[in-house]
Amino acid sequence: MTLRLYVLQRLSAALMVPLIVGHLVVIFYATANGLSAAEILGRTRGSFGWALFYGVFVVLAAVHGAIGVRTVLHEWTTLRPAALDVLMWGFGLLLAVLGARAVIAVVMP
Repeated sequence: MTLRLYVLQRLSAALMVPLIVGHLVVIFYATANGLSAAEILGRTRGSFGWALFYGVFVVLAAVHGAIGVRTVLHEWTTLRPAALDVLMWGFGLLLAVLGARAVIAVVMP
């Protein structure tokens, strides 16, 4: 793996830490207060803040996951770097699209 991918994966991990903590805090708050799914969605609908929070989370997770999959495939297969890059970009794009659809479903009115 190139140094740039190594640094990018570590950076994405570091940036995700506060988002993961925030996500867990929200889950604990919602479950402790007995909020239903409908009540949670009622609070997130139309919220630019939640869209931004989870949108950034999705981008970071897609970058982090795609680089990780490339690394695993590099170690476990004999694929050439060009093929690994294509798979990495494809997987990252898939994660980003699926994550964006989830964010849209949660925040769009």
